Amino acid sequence: MILFIDTWGWINIFNRRESQHREVSRYYQDLRNRGATIVTSDYVLDEVYTLLFKRLPTDLASNATKIIANAIDDGYLDLVWITPDRFETARELRYKYQDKPDISFTDLTTIVVMRELGISDILTGDAHFTHVGMGFILHP
Repeated sequence: MILFIDTWGWINIFNRRESQHREVSRYYQDLRNRGATIVTSDYVLDEVYTLLFKRLPTDLASNATKIIANAIDDGYLDLVWITPDRFETARELRYKYQDKPDISFTDLTTIVVMRELGISDILTGDAHFTHVGMGFILHP
């Protein structure tokens, strides 16, 4: 399985106060144990790092960002960069989905990456990934 983790997923993994923390953390750990390919983007991590330091004590937020960095360095988390071409495609999607203003630009870049890499599964609580009609499967 290849799974994209969005901002919601990461925040639920690291913030024990989130209502789905246990479920999401267990799901993530199970995937890691099974050797699943886990993907995220630099735009997602931008949001994650901002929210972690906003919502958690500094030492916990710092530790969480180090865990993510180690996962990238150790090769079990694939970090995809939003290139100028991906940015432009996301911008085009913004115009296409004007009727869905709740979809953030970061989520649009996620959609671009998932389509490009053929990823259908996403660890998210954001139902709008199903509103675009591209066959995305939400987990947990």
